[in-house]
Amino acid sequence: MSSDPTDTFRQEARELLEQLEQGLLDLEQDPGDADLVNSVFRALHTIKGSGAMFGFTDVAAFVHEFETAFDKVRKGLSPITPELVAVALDAKDHVHHLIETPDAATDAGDAILAALRDIVEPDRFPAAPMAQSATVAANVAPEATGRWRIRFKLPEDALVHGTNPLLLLGEIADLGPCEVTALIDSVPNLDVLDPEACHLGWQVDLTHPDPTAALDDVFLFLKDGMELSIEPLAATAAPVSVSSPVLDILAEDDPVLEVDEPIAEAAPVRAQRELREQKTETAERASTSLRVPAERLDELMDRVGELVIAQARLSQMAAQSSDGNLKTIAEELERLSSGLRDTTMGIRMVPIGSLFSRFRRLVHDLSRDLDKEIEFITTGEDTELDKTMIERLADPLVHLIRNSVDHGLETAEQRIKAGKPVRGTVRLSAVYAGAEVAISVTDDGAGLNAARIRQKAEEQGLLTPDSRIADHDLFQLIFAPGFSTAKEVTSLSGRGVGMDVVKRTIDGLRGKIELSTKPGEGTTATLRLPLTLAIIEGMLVRVGNGRYSIPLSAVEECVELPADVATHSRGRNFLDIRGSLVPFLRLRDLFNTPGEADTHQKVVIISSGEGRAGLVVDQIIGNNQTVIKQLSKLHTDLETFSGATILGDGTVALILDTSRLVSYGQAHEEKYRNTEGRAAA
Repeated sequence: MSSDPTDTFRQEARELLEQLEQGLLDLEQDPGDADLVNSVFRALHTIKGSGAMFGFTDVAAFVHEFETAFDKVRKGLSPITPELVAVALDAKDHVHHLIETPDAATDAGDAILAALRDIVEPDRFPAAPMAQSATVAANVAPEATGRWRIRFKLPEDALVHGTNPLLLLGEIADLGPCEVTALIDSVPNLDVLDPEACHLGWQVDLTHPDPTAALDDVFLFLKDGMELSIEPLAATAAPVSVSSPVLDILAEDDPVLEVDEPIAEAAPVRAQRELREQKTETAERASTSLRVPAERLDELMDRVGELVIAQARLSQMAAQSSDGNLKTIAEELERLSSGLRDTTMGIRMVPIGSLFSRFRRLVHDLSRDLDKEIEFITTGEDTELDKTMIERLADPLVHLIRNSVDHGLETAEQRIKAGKPVRGTVRLSAVYAGAEVAISVTDDGAGLNAARIRQKAEEQGLLTPDSRIADHDLFQLIFAPGFSTAKEVTSLSGRGVGMDVVKRTIDGLRGKIELSTKPGEGTTATLRLPLTLAIIEGMLVRVGNGRYSIPLSAVEECVELPADVATHSRGRNFLDIRGSLVPFLRLRDLFNTPGEADTHQKVVIISSGEGRAGLVVDQIIGNNQTVIKQLSKLHTDLETFSGATILGDGTVALILDTSRLVSYGQAHEEKYRNTEGRAAA
């Protein structure tokens, strides 16, 4: 099946536009970084060239004007300002619109380009070029005659990466009359010549008023690794050499092709060959990326899941058989399927930083729209999550961040009165917490207003005036459909839709939302999510005649249930684990299991975040690879279970939701403490 070239262009353009957006946002924070300016310009140049190649003429035309205006910034003729960044971001959005919906192009681009030209108009600012690390010819002698000698040598791997020197020479020839001469003095002997390396250099004597800016464009994607020198050819006087910080290939006094030293530093040809071989070996080992449709990854995961179930069945049959060959094959297949599972899971895992970077633009725009100074901080970008979860988390995080900025952060006047810095802070973080990933959105605003939330809840009939409710449960009401404490509906909030979306999405991901707040100090919304939705390592346990799977990553240890505790079905359900009291739950009581408990019961100590709890089971069967199957909609109220799995014998085992069970244990501990406190009083 052949891919559509325009789809390929769109995929690459999305990445370039994201790079462009991040570069512009970075420039707003660090306007003097010339490397960032060049990075933005390269992204524009690539989009323009690729757009023209794939028939997106409107894109190429608009980006050409965008690039022309931004070129003044690159040359230091116009400074980086928040106004410039804002208009450039609008231009980036327009390019995205032209690429995604070419038939629905609007005339908005003309207004954007007009605003961009107005900002970078050179008459508004004195020409004071910034230092440019890779630009040649900033100190060209004014008495130049219009004749220039250009000498350059491309990187050795230029041909391997698709660079065609003839096209480069053709672009130089288009600038004016010229004479081209090949520099062959660095070409090695045939017995050590690498046919894929570029050994030639070139000398071009060009007639042009000042070709330095044009040569910047010709060598835009190569000049970081190439050798280049430009000098004016005067009738008298020694030539003035103006070059980039790389090695010059010119002999100081020789105007012809005789060069006293090789282009690189003097070294034996054999050493050069060994260096090339080392680079080639490194390049061969380097990993390459491959675009694969998400549907194929999902199908691969389904196949691996079925393989894991079949492997579990084979292992069970081998355990009941006396055939040594069958046992050997079962063990080998178990090892291979485990490796295949881990590899497949690794393919699906994506650093959450790819999601976090999208919200910089959101906060930037909200800061401008609401006239609030905001510092956006992200941590834990290397934390990995299943790609499916990354995709579905975008909308909930957008609503949480908008809520923090709009409702959480006060205005500048309010912050000054409260003794806070004018600039508010929104922090987005991710961290591993046992078998989960905790993603938090924190602001340093005014905090949640419990009285206001209760008032709105009573107005909407969610609470009665005489009802008692803990703050933790009260705050959860903000996730109810249509609930909003905003006094008026704006373009940002007030309809009570966003937080409802957050709740439904997180529930669909088998996660949960926690809210914590301190009046006057800020609010933290934490999303707790499982690492993956597909396959996990589980510990299989038995309670009565039923079998259950506990995610192995949440298991800390297993201990015997003490005899004195086992004889009491009621009372204080705590274990002393090395001096620490851990509440435990009897799964027989929790699941209403019939029959008598086993004599020697076990306690599985599980953890979730900072909490721990013990689960009393009849038997620990062993570890297994658990393929998670979602429960039906009829069982959505069973919060104790996060899913089900199929065992090797074809029976179903429910997967315990460890975070919910830990919450039960903590609630039991709190209840016991309150009871003890009242008894003591």
